[in-house]
Amino acid sequence: MANSGEANGRAESAPTEPAMNPPKPPRNTDLQGAARLVTDATAGLTSLVEAMHERIARLPGLGTQAADGRTSGITGLVYKSIRGVTHVVGGSLDALLALLAPALREDAPPRAEREAIVAALNGVLGDYLVATANPLAISMRFRLDGRALPLERAALAARLPDAGPRLLVLVHGLCMNDRQWQREGHDHGAALARDHGYTPVYLHYNSGLHASINGRTLAGQMEALVDAWPQPMERLVLLGHSMGGLLLRSALHYAAMAGHRWPALAGDLVCLGTPHHGAPLERAGHWVDVILGATPYAAPFARLGKVRSAGITDLRHGNVVDEDWLGRDRFGHGADRRQTVPLPTAQRCYALAATIGIKNGDLKDRMLGDGLVPLDSALGRHKDPARTLNFTQERTWVGYGISHLGLLNDPEVHAQLRRWLA
Repeated sequence: MANSGEANGRAESAPTEPAMNPPKPPRNTDLQGAARLVTDATAGLTSLVEAMHERIARLPGLGTQAADGRTSGITGLVYKSIRGVTHVVGGSLDALLALLAPALREDAPPRAEREAIVAALNGVLGDYLVATANPLAISMRFRLDGRALPLERAALAARLPDAGPRLLVLVHGLCMNDRQWQREGHDHGAALARDHGYTPVYLHYNSGLHASINGRTLAGQMEALVDAWPQPMERLVLLGHSMGGLLLRSALHYAAMAGHRWPALAGDLVCLGTPHHGAPLERAGHWVDVILGATPYAAPFARLGKVRSAGITDLRHGNVVDEDWLGRDRFGHGADRRQTVPLPTAQRCYALAATIGIKNGDLKDRMLGDGLVPLDSALGRHKDPARTLNFTQERTWVGYGISHLGLLNDPEVHAQLRRWLA
């Protein structure tokens, strides 16, 4: 299905500009987009997306999980309807719309659950959605409270009348969206606004595209945001969770190449659970699907096979620039051949890592890290000294008994952010 050429072993080539910047879909086209996706997909692929959504919504090893990876409530209804479509005689568009309409109705503002489903689809199939011009593909934009922010000074001032001189840009991770920084009643952006007077702005993007494509696009949008900011800027902080940290490193790299001025204003880069040197679950998914099926977070990856999005395969080693994937079969066997991209020197760079283990060096600490990202990867450590990212000791922190998603709301994590960004 997705990227069929790559699945057959073809090397990737540079995407065209329209693929990098898909047009903003008009209102009420989500149903048509979902219908097209369902027509192209199979019930098994839909079950994969559902499993990914179900796993990413829960902590590894904690709480209850559906034994079959199925979700419940409205989300479950969506996936049940999509699977049911494959059994509709003829798979007519009218039948598809009738099944999907109750669950994917577009509201203003969009419902958080609907956006979570679309974000999960983009994380798993985002490059395919763009390649097929599917209106479910997310276009990158800055948002607040789920609403897009204009990148023009007067309009932005009207939208953010309380904008201050301290700007905080938050970038989410794989299969997530900007509204999911709010977790269990906590949002690092809102908390830092309350504690230290930051004005938070949240990036919304298609996490299924290559990190370098998103990074280059983000570099340009950051320049526009800084130009439009309605106040003289005293401090600019970049905060990325998981894949979001890779995007920010990529954006700083491409901004420097383009001669943008915003990196000179960015004093801080903070990475929460970022797989700087990859996530072994993706690499293991490339080799031993059976083993993956026994791991809570990894089970959905075991079923991905060669349908994994470009964004997911970038997590194998932590790709941040085009050269890491151009001209290569991203599903082919091979060692880490990434370009060496050091940490930017103009910013104070911080790494927060977590482990679901309760003490340093226990089995969970060594094998799983936070459930998705090992400690060494999150801290930028590598067996090859040339690849090691030089986070200074005073700018690294490790939390114990904390999961990958727990980094978004753990009180110890917030306390450390408060100290660093005071």
